[in-house]
Order: sequence, then structure tokens, then C-alpha cells
Amino acid sequence: MNEISNHNLTENDLINGCLAGDRRIQELLYQRFAPKMYAVCLRYANNTDDAQDLLQEGFIKVYRNLGKFRGEGSFEGWVRRVFVNTAIEHYRRKVNLNTISEKEERTIEDGAWNVLDQLAEKDIIQLIQELSPGYRSVFNMYVIEGYSHKEIGEILDISEGTSKSQLARAKAILQKRVQEFLDSKRKSLTRL
Repeated sequence: MNEISNHNLTENDLINGCLAGDRRIQELLYQRFAPKMYAVCLRYANNTDDAQDLLQEGFIKVYRNLGKFRGEGSFEGWVRRVFVNTAIEHYRRKVNLNTISEKEERTIEDGAWNVLDQLAEKDIIQLIQELSPGYRSVFNMYVIEGYSHKEIGEILDISEGTSKSQLARAKAILQKRVQEFLDSKRKSLTRL
């Protein structure tokens, strides 16, 4: 068979080839989706090694569960959901989220968020990776993935209030770190 090009294959070709066990097609599926899914993994991981582990674990689940894709919605969206769920499961096993009282929740400020516009994507990812796993998971699930606090609570087995307070604390920490990051950039520029 001639060399297969990733650009010539439809998503149905990829799915059917993978279901048939064609290793070349599995590699093409990996090549097509790995960069985007690695970005998802980076948002949930502590570091690049953890992100690589999540990437491999996610693709194993994609290959094993391809038969469950019903063709409803986009295939890329389905793949992404597998990766998000893989990351959430991974960190749910490792992390014990602290329950926060409503009194503590009210003391957490939700400050200005526009400073993020001044950062490069890699800087934002690095700052998110520096969050504790609990804060990072809730932040990613709410801000990036669009889960509601109720859904996050059910998935992570925490209260809706705890989800809200974890998000507020994550935002407060990120805001402080972003400001520190920008201040250090400004200082280094003024020295030049």
C-alpha cells in the first residue's frame, strides 16, 4: 500500500483504521491529535513529564474506547473529553481537596482578571501548573472546560461551595503571581 498521508484521511478513515487494528492509522491519529491533547494535559499536569504520562494514558483510552464513539458531535471533541476525564481521574486519585466553609469562601476576593491578556500562553500554562493540584483541577474544569460548580462537585466528590472557593483561591493566587511576573518583567526591561 502507498504511503498514507494524514491530510488525506477523514476522521471516519482514522476511526475505522484504528478499529481494524492498523498500526499506521493509529500513528496517524496520534500525530493528528497529540499536539492539541498535549496542551490539555499540560493544563492539568504538574510538569512536562506528568503531561507526557497523561498524553500516553489518554491515547490508550482513546484507542480502547473508539468503538464507543457514536458520531454525535465532533470526533476531536470526543477525544478531548477523554483526555480531560483522564486528567481529572488521575488527579482525583492523587489529590484530597480541602473542604472550605462558607465563611472562608466569602473572605476570598475575586480580583481583576484582565492582566492575563498581557501574558504569553506558555507563561499562563506555567503559572497554572504551579497551582496546587486541587486548585488547578477546579480552575481548569471551570474556566477552561466549562463545567459548572455543581458538575465539578459531583465529579470530584466535593461540595459546590468548595468548588467555588477553590476557584476563587486559584484566581487569587494566579492574579498575585501574574502581577509578580509582570512586575519582574517591567523591572528587567527598565534595567536595559
